[in-house]
Amino acid sequence: MTTTTSTPTAADHVLDRAPVPVAADITDLIGNTPLIDLTSFVTAHGGTARVLGKVEAFNPLFSVKDRIAAALISQGEQSGELRPGSLIVDVTSGNTGVALAGIAAARGYRTRFYLGDTTSPTKRRILEALGAEIIPTDNSIFLDPEGLEKLVARAKEENPDAYFTDQLGNPVNRSTHYATTGPEIWRDTHGEVDVLVGGVGTGGTVSGAGRFLKDRKQDVKVIVAEPGENSLPTEDRINPDAEIDGVHKVDGLDPEQLPPNYDLTIADEVIAVEAADAWATARAVLKETGLFVGASAGASVTVATRLAARPEFAEATIVVVLPDSGERYLSAGVFDEPVA
Repeated sequence: MTTTTSTPTAADHVLDRAPVPVAADITDLIGNTPLIDLTSFVTAHGGTARVLGKVEAFNPLFSVKDRIAAALISQGEQSGELRPGSLIVDVTSGNTGVALAGIAAARGYRTRFYLGDTTSPTKRRILEALGAEIIPTDNSIFLDPEGLEKLVARAKEENPDAYFTDQLGNPVNRSTHYATTGPEIWRDTHGEVDVLVGGVGTGGTVSGAGRFLKDRKQDVKVIVAEPGENSLPTEDRINPDAEIDGVHKVDGLDPEQLPPNYDLTIADEVIAVEAADAWATARAVLKETGLFVGASAGASVTVATRLAARPEFAEATIVVVLPDSGERYLSAGVFDEPVA
């Protein structure tokens, strides 16, 4: 009797893997996003450290905000505040709104969002496609140090019967990143992470994930990327030529001007990046690695590249949060080559 053997094929390698569970709905697909090695990119731009990107566009609605949206909605369901047909309301720069609207669509809720007028047109269109109602907000409100607080108060007052998810102040935001994003980074780097880099939108990601990592390894550094002065609205220039969509200034502001979810003790350093540089980095990452990331990721990769060139970080492992996909910023001009 002759026994025949065959060379394993690509199909055999797939069949040998453990089966992937069927998702009950999109929330089962949130989290466990991959790390990608960006060291070659950073080395080409003058750095020597190992740099890894946490690719949050692998979430089902393509951003890091999927994590908190699922948690905020689950909180409402568990408390009984959310019932079939309920209205969900929040203030958003787009990504949280998209995530809330997508999960709401799957769960039978309505959504209404207060959206800044400089938000990427693509994000606005996605929200509309998901059936969300948009309340436009003039960018000039953010010239007022209490503007964000006043906008939240307005949203609550105008929607007294709605479920206000409060992404800026609800502690579920920060605790979600402590419970998921931070542990994933720790697990996938085998505890070898030395630096976490990210921007502050609500502050939940760097505060929650950063706190988890510091709790595990005391000397982990958390570095915040913030917009440069020329990329912020002023009285003379309400809408700057370029902005880093959804990223908050941190340095030099009074605590009441910052999102409540931002841990004021978490950052070891804050580094300013002008929007033009963030956009240029996002374009370079796409052309040199094929990875399509947004403007805020461009800012954070810019910061990581600068850190990687410092002698004190020469042997470090730097993890950069890449919050969303670059496709959301095509209409905002992020990927347009500047005119010479």
